[in-house]
Amino acid sequence: MRLIFVLILTMAIATFVGLGLTWNTATRGVEIGTLTIGPWTARPRIGTSEIDPYARATVARSGELPIGAGDGITFRATADNSGKKLDGRCDVIVSGVTPAARFWTLTVYDLKGKLVANGLQRYGFTSQEVVRASDGSFTVHVAPRARAGNWLPTGGVSRYQLLLRLYDTPVGVATRSQKDAPLPSITTAGCS
Repeated sequence: MRLIFVLILTMAIATFVGLGLTWNTATRGVEIGTLTIGPWTARPRIGTSEIDPYARATVARSGELPIGAGDGITFRATADNSGKKLDGRCDVIVSGVTPAARFWTLTVYDLKGKLVANGLQRYGFTSQEVVRASDGSFTVHVAPRARAGNWLPTGGVSRYQLLLRLYDTPVGVATRSQKDAPLPSITTAGCS
């Protein structure tokens, strides 16, 4: 009788641990096959038949429609260059240049993958509408209150993520690497 109890308890613990680890992997993802440049992380194989099973589970759970590998790549940032989590109550500056791409978008999402609600209904910038400096660089202020120039409102959410989508770009497609590709820096200027 004791042997049966121990076996049932062992199987219950193994099932609980296995399901817990699977849930954690599917919700938080893993770093298999990722391309990380500064605070930006991408999964170059996510839009291909070579997608790893963990990324496939993450995509299935989130309902995200990934960009095909021949069309572009999506970089995601949840922290600034120093590793501080992006906080919607803080002023964050995204500045620099992007790699060569026919078109790009920079969008603010909450951690569940939904657009961040704000009164202006402004959720992002595109390469065609962002105001640039004479050297081609740009600065976007991601902040809860209005800023001069390129400004994305955060709606004051506690945490958010930035998605930079590059369309028709060689980054991450041909070589699956290019860690020296120029991506914008992300700095936290201050919090209120």
